[in-house]
Formats: sequence, C-alpha cells, structure tokens
Amino acid sequence: MESTIISQVKFDEKGLVPVVVQDAESGEVVMVAYMNSEALSKTLETGRMCYYSRSRNKLWVKGEESGNCQTVREMYVDCDNDTLLFKVEQKGGACHKGYHSCFFRKLADNKKEFSVTKERLFNPDEVYKK
Repeated sequence: MESTIISQVKFDEKGLVPVVVQDAESGEVVMVAYMNSEALSKTLETGRMCYYSRSRNKLWVKGEESGNCQTVREMYVDCDNDTLLFKVEQKGGACHKGYHSCFFRKLADNKKEFSVTKERLFNPDEVYKK
C-alpha cells in the first residue's frame, strides 16, 4: 500500500515535494520542509517524520539530534498531488532555533521589521552539536 501512496505523489524535477506540518492538537503550522520518495517511505513505515535536507543533501528524521520528534497523526495531499500536509504530535520545538514553530516572527505594525511573538523553548547551542 505504501508504494501505491508514493506513486500518487507528484514530486518535482528534483524528486522533492513540499511538506506543510501542523501541530495536530492546536492546528498551528510548525514547519515547512521537503521530502523525497525515500523520506516519505520512511515516514509511512515508521510513523515518525523524515525529511530530505536540501542543504545537507541527505535524509533526516525530525528529532534524531534534538529529541524534538514528530509523530504522524494524519496525512493529506492537496488537489494537485504535489504538496503534502501532515498533522503531527510535536514533542518540544519544531524549529531548529528553539521555538515550537518555525513561524515565530510576525510583521510588526510599522511593516518594516519582523518581531518575535513566541517564547523560545530550548537553546539550540545546547541541543545541536556543531
């Protein structure tokens, strides 16, 4: 069944598909990332979110280093089959900068800058090995 699902997804010319990730409980968008067919297969197989890192050119399981993992609750595909939406149980912060969501900055009223609107959950320097 897994390969049937993967064959229905339209990956781009680089073999990637954008993935929107929502907190299953709050509905908040916590991150946007990319998957290739291998990452999608691993996600479907394990129930834990796996992505393809464009900057590192490799697969990564969310939380493998930080412990802030994502467990799949629901998966959706858009009307064109070229974007995925996952609702996940987010443990800790989804953002590598230490926030629950990667969308922690909002356009300020002056429309000249972004301001932090969320509280940092962890210090990335203490969590990620550089």
